[in-house]
Amino acid sequence: MRISYLIFLGFLVILIMFSITTFINYKQAEKVSENSDWSAKSTTIMREGNRFQRNILNMVSGLRGFLLSGETYFIQSYDSAAQENVQILNQLDEIISDTSVQKKALIQLRSINDEWMRNFAEPLISAKKTASISDSSLLSYNALYREKLIIGTEQIINRNLQRRFREFANYEYQLRDARRKTLMASVSETRIISFYLTSLSILIGFLISLFLAYRISTRILVMVKMANAVASGNYEVSTAENGRDELSQLARSLNHMASVLSENISMLQRKNEELDQFAHIVSHDLKAPLRGIDNVITWIEEDHNTELSPKIAEYIQLIKGRLVRAENMIKGILLYARVGRESLEKEPLDLNVLLQDIRENLDLRPGLKLEVQENLPTIYTERISLQQILSNLISNAIKYHNKEAGYIKVYLKNASHHYEFFVEDNGPGIAKNYHQKIFAIFQTLQERDSFESTGVGLAIVKKILDDKKQEITLTSEAGKGSVFSFTWPK
Repeated sequence: MRISYLIFLGFLVILIMFSITTFINYKQAEKVSENSDWSAKSTTIMREGNRFQRNILNMVSGLRGFLLSGETYFIQSYDSAAQENVQILNQLDEIISDTSVQKKALIQLRSINDEWMRNFAEPLISAKKTASISDSSLLSYNALYREKLIIGTEQIINRNLQRRFREFANYEYQLRDARRKTLMASVSETRIISFYLTSLSILIGFLISLFLAYRISTRILVMVKMANAVASGNYEVSTAENGRDELSQLARSLNHMASVLSENISMLQRKNEELDQFAHIVSHDLKAPLRGIDNVITWIEEDHNTELSPKIAEYIQLIKGRLVRAENMIKGILLYARVGRESLEKEPLDLNVLLQDIRENLDLRPGLKLEVQENLPTIYTERISLQQILSNLISNAIKYHNKEAGYIKVYLKNASHHYEFFVEDNGPGIAKNYHQKIFAIFQTLQERDSFESTGVGLAIVKKILDDKKQEITLTSEAGKGSVFSFTWPK
């Protein structure tokens, strides 16, 4: 399976788990909200029920006070409580659901309350109001009072009403307690489910991440090792991959690259070997006729020296000079072709000894001084490459110097990651538009006929430094001398 599919599947599983958790929490929030609404309604029912009971007591007290004293103050208290109870019953009727058990209890309470008011309270109030009109009215009131209150069922109905309200309130309390327990159980269950689902989501996410990290990193490390092996020159390495994911495709591409590189490097090695053979053969075949021409010229000089005119002798010397130049050019081409293709061993190299050896092989004309910095360090490097660079730069400075009294200075600066060598002279200098041209092979700044030069020395210097990824710079102006500086790795 593709890695992108695995990542997508892992995130999808985690997303589904969290979605389920969110849905459960949402549903639980709905239950909590519903229970809060129900609790608010239940609180209203309990509050209004308590008010109703308090009003019943006020009505009974007001009724008895009016019957005993005849004061209208008591009847006003009765009327106010009675009107408020009507409103309370109507409000409870709206709040309580028709399917609720409390609805039936409320209907019974309303019926008992109406019965008490209709059969006891209202007849007695009417009789009391007319009792003072005549003796017969008073007798009628006393008879009714004895019938309704003393020997009647008024107290039984009143107690029944209060008992029903207590049952109504107790049942409401039971409902609230049951709903609270159910809600707490639901909340607890939701917390447990949310905890386990969240933990499971985190665990699955961690396992998927661990699996992907292990699967990707181990295979990438294998390919990194393979790439390092290829970079170090081992083109026969490969990695076994039979999957269809992205890393398998990359591994197969690396295998193909290594195979192609192996073929190309083998071909390049063969071509280089053929080029070496070709260079040696060509140099040998070119040198042979040059030596033959030189021998013929020498024989002519030896056999016909007295017969040659001055002009012919001058031509012969010109030919011999051209032969020397041609041979030097062949040597230079061979040296240039070998740069970077031979593996040179490093060794401790005393720069003082190296520059002394170079000095001994130079032909310094009178008036020209070579000044070398004293107490140069001993470095660990390839002797031949550094010797070729310094020899070419110093010999060029000597060769092209055009002043009777001049100097050539060689000195060194020690940088953090490399050495920087300097070859400075007070010779003719080089114009800025030629600063790059002089490093091209066979390029010289003077006519070949007027000055003997192959134009290979600085090209060899540049090629050696390019092969080592080092830099060479020239600071010079026409007539003001030159400073060649190059870096050398520590």
